[in-house]
Amino acid sequence: MRMTVLASGSKGNSTVIASANTQILVDAGLSCREILKRMRLAGEDPAALSAILITHEHQDHVAGLATLARRLRIPVYFTEPTHRAWVRMVTPRTTMTYAQWLDQLQAEREARAQAMPARQATSPQRYHPEHSVTPGPPASSLADAERRRPEDPAIQLQASASDADDEGDTPKPDPSSLPAVEYFHSGANFSIGDISITPFTIPHDAADPCGFVFESHTERIRMAVATDLGYMPPNVKAALRRIDVLLLESNHDLDMLRDGPYPWSVKQRVLSRVGHLSNHATAEFLARDYDGSAAWIVLGHLSEQNNDPSLALISAEQAIGGRMTLLGNRLLLASQAAPLAPICV
Repeated sequence: MRMTVLASGSKGNSTVIASANTQILVDAGLSCREILKRMRLAGEDPAALSAILITHEHQDHVAGLATLARRLRIPVYFTEPTHRAWVRMVTPRTTMTYAQWLDQLQAEREARAQAMPARQATSPQRYHPEHSVTPGPPASSLADAERRRPEDPAIQLQASASDADDEGDTPKPDPSSLPAVEYFHSGANFSIGDISITPFTIPHDAADPCGFVFESHTERIRMAVATDLGYMPPNVKAALRRIDVLLLESNHDLDMLRDGPYPWSVKQRVLSRVGHLSNHATAEFLARDYDGSAAWIVLGHLSEQNNDPSLALISAEQAIGGRMTLLGNRLLLASQAAPLAPICV
C-alpha cells in the first residue's frame, strides 16, 4: 500500500491512499487544479483515482471537491449528514436588507396592479366603468406577503442554483451536482476496490466527522487518517491499533495559540473538545496509548500561525523516544505547501 499526503493544514487537506489496484483520494481541500498538480508532482495518476472519500464538510477538506469529481467522473463517499451539510454550504444564498425587502414587495404590488387592466380587458365578462375600483393585489396575496415580513432588519432567502428567473435566463449549473454519491456509516466497514475501509467517529465541530482505517484485502497492511479531533476518545485509540502508517494531527502549540493573533473565540474553539489536537495531546497519546506498531507516523494539520514544525517533531520524538520498543517508528511532518514523497509499505 501507499500513502501520499498532498497537503495538510488549515488551508487545505488531501491524501492519496492506494493499493495495487485501487486509488482513493481522502478529502479534496485544495482547488481542483492544485490537487491535480500535486498528484503529478508526487507521481500519482489522477486518472487512476477510484473515488473521493470525505472526512467532514469544512472548507479545508472540500474546497475542490465538486470540480474535481465532475472532471474525473468518480463517485464521492460521504456520511449522509456530511453530504447534507456540504450541500447546504455550497448552495448560493441571497441576502437582502429589510429596506430592500420592502422595495421588492412594493415592486411586486405595482407589477400586479399594472397587470390587472390587461387581464380585465381580455376577460369575456363585460366591464362596467362605474363599478371599477383602483386595481390592487388580491387580499390573499397581501396576506401572504405580510406573513412573509421578516422579524429582523435583514433576511436571508435561499435560492436554488438550478432555477431560472422569470425572464428566461439560462439556469446555472447546480454547484452540489456530483457524478455519483455513496453513503457510508461510521463504525460500519465498506470497501472500495480491494481496500477495506473502517470509518470511526471523531470529536470535531462538524455534522458527522470521521477518521478512517484502510486495509489491503491481500497484503493486510493497515493505514489510518486521524486529523481534526479535539481530543483522543477511547474509540479513536482503539481504531489506531495495529496501524502500519499513521497520519495523526499535531495542530498547535498551547503557548503559541494562547499568545497568538487569533480572536479569543477562535482560540476557545481550537482548544475545545471538538477543536484540534495540540502537540501535547498528540505526545500524550503516543506516550500512553499508542501501541508502537506503525513503521511511519506522519504529523499533520500543523497550524501555520500557532505551531512550529520543530516543536511538533520534538514533542512527538520525546513521547516515543523514552519507549525502547518504539524506536523503529519514523516520524515525518506533512506540509501545507508541498506534497510528501509517497510512503510505501
